[in-house]
Amino acid sequence: MSKQNEAFRVDFDAETGIATLWMQMQGRVNKVNPAFGAGFEPALEQALALDGLNGIIVASGHKDFCVGADLEFVYRTRDAALFLEQVSDLHRVLRRLETCGKPVVAALTGSALGGGFEIALACHHRIALDNPRIQLGLPEVNLGVIPGGGGTQRLPRLVGVQPALEMLAQGQILRPGKALAKGFIHATAPDTEALLQQAAAWIAENPKATQPWDAPKFRYPGGHPHGAQGAQIFFGGAAMLQKKTAGVFDAPKAAVEVVYEGTMLDFESALQVEARAFTALVVGDQAKDMIRTFWFHKNAVEKQAGLPQIEDARIGKIGILGAGMMGAGIAVVSARRGYEVVLRDIKQEAIDKALAHVDKEIGKLRHLDADEKGALRGRISGTLELEDLRGTDLIIEAVFENIELKHRVIKETEALLGEDAIFASNTSALPITDLAEASARPENFVGLHFFSPVEKMPLLEVITGEKTSEETLARALNYARAIKKTAIVVGDGYGFYTSRFFSAYILEGAQLVAEGYPPILVERAAKAQGMVVPPLKVFDEVTLSLGAHASEMARRYVDTPENDGLRLVKKLVALDRTGKADGAGFYDYSSTPRRLWEGLGALVKQKIAVDDVHATVEQLGQRLMLVQALEAAKCMENGVLKHARDAEIGAIFGVGFAPNTGGPLAWMDRMGIGDVLAALEALAEQHGPRYAPPQILRDMAADGSTWFEQV
Repeated sequence: MSKQNEAFRVDFDAETGIATLWMQMQGRVNKVNPAFGAGFEPALEQALALDGLNGIIVASGHKDFCVGADLEFVYRTRDAALFLEQVSDLHRVLRRLETCGKPVVAALTGSALGGGFEIALACHHRIALDNPRIQLGLPEVNLGVIPGGGGTQRLPRLVGVQPALEMLAQGQILRPGKALAKGFIHATAPDTEALLQQAAAWIAENPKATQPWDAPKFRYPGGHPHGAQGAQIFFGGAAMLQKKTAGVFDAPKAAVEVVYEGTMLDFESALQVEARAFTALVVGDQAKDMIRTFWFHKNAVEKQAGLPQIEDARIGKIGILGAGMMGAGIAVVSARRGYEVVLRDIKQEAIDKALAHVDKEIGKLRHLDADEKGALRGRISGTLELEDLRGTDLIIEAVFENIELKHRVIKETEALLGEDAIFASNTSALPITDLAEASARPENFVGLHFFSPVEKMPLLEVITGEKTSEETLARALNYARAIKKTAIVVGDGYGFYTSRFFSAYILEGAQLVAEGYPPILVERAAKAQGMVVPPLKVFDEVTLSLGAHASEMARRYVDTPENDGLRLVKKLVALDRTGKADGAGFYDYSSTPRRLWEGLGALVKQKIAVDDVHATVEQLGQRLMLVQALEAAKCMENGVLKHARDAEIGAIFGVGFAPNTGGPLAWMDRMGIGDVLAALEALAEQHGPRYAPPQILRDMAADGSTWFEQV
């Protein structure tokens, strides 16, 4: 027997007495939205009305169990009252499911994320396929919201407050094996047939199943949340969250608060607390900006929407010039996707060090057995000989940032390549058009700017020179997809986008110190805006000597006067304080804990007395944000950025711009383009023309336009 509506199908096996609720929404995935809710309740009631019903299996008719909330619907909604009503309806149906008097099993044959995992949590028993492709968890905080289907209340009651907070506040996603070990699911199965058999057996063995939190003598796993240990968990968690996020991310903070409040209430009241908090976040600006960037923009970038595509990039063998850590990282990510890689350098010591790095990274791949690791390692070789690069389909140059050196290696290497080969430079700043002057085939020349460490950083900046062909770009993008990088395509010019953006940030940090502001307040100001790493700390990590060199190189291309911040950096370099790698920079790395160097004050002309710390931190934070926004606006105006989405993805994933804002363009929209314009004009009047706003901002302020549609 089978009954179906637009979102669910109910099958009943009279022999076993088991009804299966198949989530089968139109399209390729199940997602929680009004249509889902409209189909869920009648399907459940149909199942419960069946004569001879012994239990229920909730399963999916699609590849994944349920991907969670319909983000298009969540993004568009601003009606808090209507949304709260819909969330409360979902809570009511899930409570009906778990209190129906029959055992209910979730058959997780595919990924269950967000609202999908919350549906599973409302079932009495959860079984997942033992498949590493499957993802389970509640990652909502990464999109600026919290779980809204009861997850903040069921999870702590299932596994205890501490492991629940780790998943909720960090947005953790687990594979089935780890989810089983942590108690988030009850069992795994090797295949779908075995899973359904296990589900049927469990139903037969547990005819009176109930949720732990509905038992009369329920106790929280791990101890009572409001005992001494529980208080330590909440206070410690709140302190760690504040240290990590500076309190500017609304969702993780709300997750901790909702769990805390819920532990003091009965389950039904706790669900109401969650529903109100979830609704408040959904209709707020931060969630809108984060969903737009981390879902819509990121998906568009990863699909390379609107960019040239090619099915066969004709790349099998890759040569990498320069066996530094960057070259070694590129070798690893390329070989993992099946490419044969040759690392070439002029020093055997560099090759040995690079291959040691390769061995270390391959050793970390625990999902590979010894034979698979051996095969992967066998695809990477090192050489001193140019001849070994003959026949490569793609060369990636990663030598020192010197145009004469790069021109020399381009000419000597290109002579070994076929007419169809691509030559790519990993330069972080030098114009691709200028580098391609040394190439006999500039149409085959492109920029591939990787970020360090290559194995971890998801972004790849693809730069087109004046003569780069559409086919070369398409082949480069195919390679980017193959190695699982998020690629943005930008136009040419010194620093492209991300290097210009990053340089503006770290040099402004140095400038503020040079003007006499306390360095600690500069760092706090950046964190208070949501920046992932404060400017002085990240300057040390990239090394001050490289920063000074890059700034000097930039002045060959862009007519900008040397400012006090750059002069301060040069003073530090002259004192052999070149950064973290050498143990001394803006910070003193010999001290424990690490702290800002006390001698900085002696290198600046004056010290600014701070009467109101909070006001000063806000002021400095605004300046740090404004200079980055200024660079993004300039790159939009001059065509370096082809799409507004790339401004956001490049800034956040490449540079660590404040994720809570959604990106520099979204930040300008929220601040108000007119206010951004006025703030930049005031800075230009006080500190000079480098803060002068571009015409595009004047035009936008005049006509009231924004970078993105406002919902």
